[in-house]
Amino acid sequence: MSDNTGTGLKVTGIDFLKSRNSVLHHTDAYDIENLVVRRGQAFQMQLTLSRDLKPTDKLSMRFGIGEKPMKTRGTLMSLNPKKEQDPNGWHISVFKMNGKQCVLSVTSSPRAPVGKYTLNVKTGTNIYQPQNNAIYLLFNPWCKDDVVFLADEAQRKEYVLNDTGYIYAGSAFSIYGKPWNFGQFEDSILEACMYLLDKSNLKLNERRDPVPVTRAMSALVNANDDSGVLLGNWSGNYSKGTPPTDWLGSVLILQKYYKTKKPVLYGQCWVFAGVLTTVMRCLGIPSRCVTNFNSAHDTNDNLRVDIYLNASGEPLTSMSFDSVWNFHVWNDVWMKRTDLPNGFDGWQAIDSTPQEQSQGIFRCGPCSVKAVKDGVVYLPFDSRFVYSEVNADEVYWVVKEVNGKKKYTKVSTDTRSIGVNISTKAVGENKREDITAEYKFPEGSKQERLSMEKATSFINPSGLVPRARSTSAGPMADAGSKPVVQQEAISKSGLRLEISNKAALYPGSPLELAITMKASAPGSWTINLLGSCQLQSYTGKIEANLGCIKETVKLEGKAEREIPMKIEPDVYMKTLASVEDELLVQVIAIAEVQETDDKFTKEVAIGFEYPPITVEMPETAKLNQDFTCAFIFKNKLNATLDNCKLLVEGLGLFKIATFDEGDVEPGRIIKSEIICKPTRLGEKKIIAKLISNVIKTISVEKSITIVE
Repeated sequence: MSDNTGTGLKVTGIDFLKSRNSVLHHTDAYDIENLVVRRGQAFQMQLTLSRDLKPTDKLSMRFGIGEKPMKTRGTLMSLNPKKEQDPNGWHISVFKMNGKQCVLSVTSSPRAPVGKYTLNVKTGTNIYQPQNNAIYLLFNPWCKDDVVFLADEAQRKEYVLNDTGYIYAGSAFSIYGKPWNFGQFEDSILEACMYLLDKSNLKLNERRDPVPVTRAMSALVNANDDSGVLLGNWSGNYSKGTPPTDWLGSVLILQKYYKTKKPVLYGQCWVFAGVLTTVMRCLGIPSRCVTNFNSAHDTNDNLRVDIYLNASGEPLTSMSFDSVWNFHVWNDVWMKRTDLPNGFDGWQAIDSTPQEQSQGIFRCGPCSVKAVKDGVVYLPFDSRFVYSEVNADEVYWVVKEVNGKKKYTKVSTDTRSIGVNISTKAVGENKREDITAEYKFPEGSKQERLSMEKATSFINPSGLVPRARSTSAGPMADAGSKPVVQQEAISKSGLRLEISNKAALYPGSPLELAITMKASAPGSWTINLLGSCQLQSYTGKIEANLGCIKETVKLEGKAEREIPMKIEPDVYMKTLASVEDELLVQVIAIAEVQETDDKFTKEVAIGFEYPPITVEMPETAKLNQDFTCAFIFKNKLNATLDNCKLLVEGLGLFKIATFDEGDVEPGRIIKSEIICKPTRLGEKKIIAKLISNVIKTISVEKSITIVE
């Protein structure tokens, strides 16, 4: 019997048409041999057959996901070009026939489970399994029917395709951007994300929906309950691993995790957020890093953070369960919330920094940003926690020993300091965008009051009783419900406090600070002023007390008086050099007007400043042709930088490199060069970071365009 009678049709080869498909699917940057496509969008494949296709031939393309793909479970799609559509919403058609060559067009469902599919082709009783038959199917922000659809092309470029960016840090008083390489397209990052999807134990049905996927990933990026990607450490001692301040991006972390399957040491909030952004963008979910300044960590959901000070005005951090972080970084992811009532689509907050358990696991979100703004804090997931991070009040208490008992005096309540300057990288530009208005209404506005009333009614505050670790001595006098919005108290004296630095804070130089008191009402005022200065880590942990001032000042009518605070280098340099975290200078002032008994507090945290690194390299370079990049740094500080290291990384240009520079004395210039061979076209960025015992945060980034 000859082959022309309709028997024995075989597939002899498949071309995945990778270069054509990947450009159309915006997946051409993935460093992987396999086909990577996005759901709900057509892709083509070319089959080579043992003979011409006949109308009577049976041919089906079979896409399976999971351990045992089954049609009944919707995990095996068997697509026959003659049938219009598979019950799971996939379809296939013959795009063109040319003798033994047949090009098929396949469109997956916009609700298909995301993950790694395997393909085989059945003709009659023959099954053909191509080599390297895994196809990766991702979320599709370009597809109108996908719940992660994002209409704006510039936003898709930024939030899905940009593999570098900035994460904002410092303090509300001195914000700076840390350059970060997300590197979602680098070698083995996609496989690492697929491994995390499998490890999450999500049911295949849940992989259709970005809500359970983002929730699972916020749990898996921290190692707290599931041996996930990163172990958090805020102890100041990182000798067993990499200090959180040393990372330049997510790539090394995810590659190491995928290789060892063990948690990588160590992370802090911006590292968790950077890695989670990489995972989200890699899977096709639009994502951005969000930094909240003066972020409340309110452990008992009463929208209040209690701050205790001793008689000298120094903070007693060991007494409080709550804390205020100078900044905290989490993520926003973009999606429609089909599980919520209407009106809560768009950005959703997720957080992988292990702070609080959510339903028994360290994870947070997705929480609708619109729900946070409106005070609708009963909606899932974790909206109370996120609401209090940006809206809690700070209540200051002075604690004194009286007859062997602790006496608490409430000094003031600050309703405006928490949740300010909420920041992310701007779309298409290397600058900070302030997104506070997406999270909250303007302070003191009518909408803010309504939102606060709504939130308070759900949170059911326990009233203004401080929660000290020794609660027995806590005062009950201030019990009662939380006032809705307190205006900044301006008393009869019209007193205002300001804290400033007279010059930039350079390590190795004296720190010149000042507290200014301004009275704006007629009369004569006697003011008791307490001021204290500390070195603190960004989570509010005090590393050293640097000094106090205690003065009584007389002001007549509308007048002002400046009280200087000068701190010599030998008071703080030892601490700065011995703690492996980046430290800030915190100043707290308490003023009491004797005539009116009014009390005021003011607090600021200010970051140190450093000399810059300069980068010398051409503006453009040719593909696969060497060019040289030089990094130059002059130590303009009055301090030797012990065991200085320069870390550099350039995605698609060179692997990460470290230069040991030894001890760099004041005035010394260091210059390091690296030879780069570009492997990919387009704009590429190089990041350099200088670290030593004294400084952890000097970094720079520079772009180069790679051309044919």
